Amino acid sequence: PGTDLKVTGIDFLKSQNCQLHHTDAYNIKNLVVRRGQPFQLQVSFSRELKPTDKLALRFGIGKQPMKIRGTLMSLNPRRQQDFSEWQISIVKNSGKECLLSVTSSPSAPVGKYVLNVKTGTNIYKPENDAVYVLFNPWCEADVVFLADEAQRKEYVLNDTGCIYVGSASSIYNRPWNFGQFEEFVLDACMYLLDKSSLRLINRRDPAFVSRAMSALVNANDDNGVLLGNWSGNYRGGTSPTDWIGSVAILQQYYKTKKPVFYGQCWVFAGVLTTVMRCLGIPSRCVSNFNSAHDTDANLRVDIYVNEYGEKLNRLSIDSVWNFHVWNDVWMKRTDLPTGFDGWQAIDSTPQEQSQGVFRCGPSPVKAVREGDVYLPFDSKFVYAEVNADKVYWLVKKVNGKDKFTRISTQTQGIGVNISTKAVGQDKREDITAEYKFPEGSEEERKSMERASSFIHPSGMAPRARFASIMPMDGMGSKPQVLRETVSKSGLQLEITNTEALYPGSPLELAITVKTSTPGNWTINLSGSCQLQSYTGKVEANLGYVKETVKLEGKSETQVPLKIAADAYMKTLASVEDEVLIHVTTIAEVQETDDKFTKETTMRFDYPPITVQMPETAKLNQEFTCAFIFKNKLNVTLDNCKLRVEGLGIFKLTEFDEGDIEPGKIIKSEVICTPTRLGEKKMVAKLTSTQVKGVSAEKTITIIE
Repeated sequence: PGTDLKVTGIDFLKSQNCQLHHTDAYNIKNLVVRRGQPFQLQVSFSRELKPTDKLALRFGIGKQPMKIRGTLMSLNPRRQQDFSEWQISIVKNSGKECLLSVTSSPSAPVGKYVLNVKTGTNIYKPENDAVYVLFNPWCEADVVFLADEAQRKEYVLNDTGCIYVGSASSIYNRPWNFGQFEEFVLDACMYLLDKSSLRLINRRDPAFVSRAMSALVNANDDNGVLLGNWSGNYRGGTSPTDWIGSVAILQQYYKTKKPVFYGQCWVFAGVLTTVMRCLGIPSRCVSNFNSAHDTDANLRVDIYVNEYGEKLNRLSIDSVWNFHVWNDVWMKRTDLPTGFDGWQAIDSTPQEQSQGVFRCGPSPVKAVREGDVYLPFDSKFVYAEVNADKVYWLVKKVNGKDKFTRISTQTQGIGVNISTKAVGQDKREDITAEYKFPEGSEEERKSMERASSFIHPSGMAPRARFASIMPMDGMGSKPQVLRETVSKSGLQLEITNTEALYPGSPLELAITVKTSTPGNWTINLSGSCQLQSYTGKVEANLGYVKETVKLEGKSETQVPLKIAADAYMKTLASVEDEVLIHVTTIAEVQETDDKFTKETTMRFDYPPITVQMPETAKLNQEFTCAFIFKNKLNVTLDNCKLRVEGLGIFKLTEFDEGDIEPGKIIKSEVICTPTRLGEKKMVAKLTSTQVKGVSAEKTITIIE
């Protein structure tokens, strides 16, 4: 009598399991485990468990879990497991308590599993019955296994970091809070997995999962997370430069299930890093400087300038972005021939459709380096971003039509200083060598030829937006590997600033012209200064210089290019993006008829934000953090907003600082109560009508 065995409770032993699975930071009630690694459950029964009792723990995933589909694992500790690769055993059985150990398959589909326990005919459904199963970089049998502990700490567990932006000659870092452990972020990722319409069997594979997420982080096809906007008008949303992390974006998306306005490439990359790290796929942000956006993948970007060296927006189909940010994710590629494991490039910025959807990757970084651009996915596109050549065309009006003359070709300017945050420290690591062989090396030549054989470069006619083109100056149409233009005069051009580039002050620029070969050289020089957004779009022409310079033998001269503050302050205030200073020079050596081009992009300099707080603080004890900014510029900064966020110490908050006149100091204080131990970061960003790029970060250690 009363021998019916019933379950009276389950303890998920959350604190011990989560610590062993490196999931203790997730802010969620449920148990979160990584696949292929044991976790324990304590089951309480109505009476002692006997050898004859029937007992099964059932883990189901998806809408209709079924054993036959491998989406329902029915685990019986008394019977050897069938086909599922999951394991269960009794660790200890004493009285009415039974301690069980469960190990999921190292290739289990990731996601949310629902647990119930069947004893005889009774089924017990626990409270918080969902168990989250993630990828496991600590497990050798998992395809995302990463051997190095310091790398796992950085690429999986670090919830703060920075993203490199600016331009090739002035790289700087934007602090970014990834926040993969914050409230609702894991649930948002689970929602995206469900939305992705990936078959459950494909959720085993990080290549499928990362490709699906690269599509879902942009809103273009599928009501994904973020809507891209490069128009310069961000009414009705948050300006891309205002964000300082992914948390607010993913939380808003999960709450509303509607795209968040607005993103640009570093925002997409920041959010995709959060999603990947959250799901357990090692990930890093990758910044490519002088990134080619080559629309028809012919490895050539055409740049059109007028006689003053000013770039012409109206003609360009292709563009060179000052920087572009995507992601690398770490995995074994079981779908490819050997040799392509490791880092894979994925990109969620909506640029080109891949198989009908705005997504990109995973493309093996090794395939990009070797020129094996036929390997999936989207390797041609990534290859072009880091390897295209630049061809400069001079455009003159002749009888009302555009006449194009090819000035020069540059084979080395694209895809430089490829950057990511270093492991375990706040430094820039240059990873160009992982994407490219050294410029000019034999391997580079072979890789280029290999890639070109798959890409079929077109001939050398200019590809402008308009068809009324006059005949070309001696252009063949057969494919060719382009050569760098070099000059008999040994001409070199350098563009520098002689004073700090503070908004509101004149821009003091200089073009240095050098020759190195014996002889008398007459050089026609034109140089122009423009303001441009990071995608290379010209926002304003600020001024130019046209001079003829005479040099003899090995010598040099400096030509100043000075731009008054009035020439650019209006544009700075009217454009909602952070703009860069762009100088293009054209030099023509009269004696040899050689033409050269050189361009440089620089960023403005800004006064700093100072963050004042103690070096250490105690858990759950208040401390004060102050943000101080002095306007050292000689213009008023209008409509200033200060945004601050510290994961585990302070929720994202915005302060309205009004207008800050020259010389004025603002100070804002926040009271913080730390909720998590360890090293934490406070991030601050100041934006105004004129200036967008002022940010700061500071670390604090939280102790018990």
